[in-house]
Amino acid sequence: MSDAGKSAVWGAGARLSEDRLHMRHALSLARRTLGRVAPNPAVGCVLVRQRRVIARGYTRPGGRPHAEAVALSQAGRDAQGATAYVTLEPCAHEGETPSCARLLAEAGIARAVIALDDPDPRTAGKGLAILRQADIETVTGVMEEDARCVTAGFLSRVTMQRPLFTLKSAASLDGRIALANGTSRWITNSHARIYGHWLRASHDAILVGIGTALADDPLLDCRIPGLENRSPIRVVLDTHARLPAGSRLVQSARTVPVWLVHAAGEEIDPALAEAGVTLVPVTDPHDLAGVANSLATRGLTRVLVEGGGTVMAGFLKAGLADRLVQIHAPCLLGGDARPAFGALELGALERAPRFRLATERRIGTDRLACYVSEG
Repeated sequence: MSDAGKSAVWGAGARLSEDRLHMRHALSLARRTLGRVAPNPAVGCVLVRQRRVIARGYTRPGGRPHAEAVALSQAGRDAQGATAYVTLEPCAHEGETPSCARLLAEAGIARAVIALDDPDPRTAGKGLAILRQADIETVTGVMEEDARCVTAGFLSRVTMQRPLFTLKSAASLDGRIALANGTSRWITNSHARIYGHWLRASHDAILVGIGTALADDPLLDCRIPGLENRSPIRVVLDTHARLPAGSRLVQSARTVPVWLVHAAGEEIDPALAEAGVTLVPVTDPHDLAGVANSLATRGLTRVLVEGGGTVMAGFLKAGLADRLVQIHAPCLLGGDARPAFGALELGALERAPRFRLATERRIGTDRLACYVSEG
């Protein structure tokens, strides 16, 4: 290869390396907003000019303003001639805010590096078209899989009309979450419990069944110092609307939202609505696919399921378990203890839900493993 050819290859490799560096930065910004921007996607944007970061932004709580608008506002006139690194194709539609693709074009950026195409029909391909019509060089697919992971909840809502569901359990080595008498505090260590609260903060909602709500009277909030305002919506699957008006969930409903998913036509205690509980009537609360669609219609993109074995098994049987987060403590509780997952009624091994191990690490004395569905 000639010296000129070697130089060209080196130059292309160096640019790709730089693109990945700045896209990694943009993805880290996007992750900050998980659990706070639904129904919008969590997006990060970094503006770079002459190899120097001049501005950065991420989607603000509530979904507005968008990451690109925040970064452009910081950069001002310096955005002209810059490269924009964006984790998701800039939106093309005009609404409460201007189209981000048009804002980038009007700012005079020279190049746009985009990790992931947006499947939303209002934008799909149209954002890229706006940039290209403005003679902006566009590069797509940089760190696409990482961006797909960060944006998974939004993608699920747009393409499958349901949120992304993560099933989280804290159990013994033999998969038990409580003794036969219901005692469960504490199986896992304090480090694992802190992680559990951080996990809540990164989701739009946390979901349990009425069995857990009645047995534990939980708050289901986020109690990490500094992240108290990140508590997600609390969703209770409660067919017959049995959640007591005096429960901690109901009593705190005006501070942190509570949604009660119940069978349409059930008689509802007026005190629930008076306390600020949002009633979500559905045809059949046992039809989890229908429940999932109702939650997506209401804007949820990421839901953390922390229910008991029956609820966990229900999501598995319905094919709605997208991710598993399992924390195992180094102890055994035995066959008489309560299982993390109830009966799946498989009948054949080939029907067993399959998952791929994504990450695994120690968390204090416990073991944290995260899995992704292969179905």
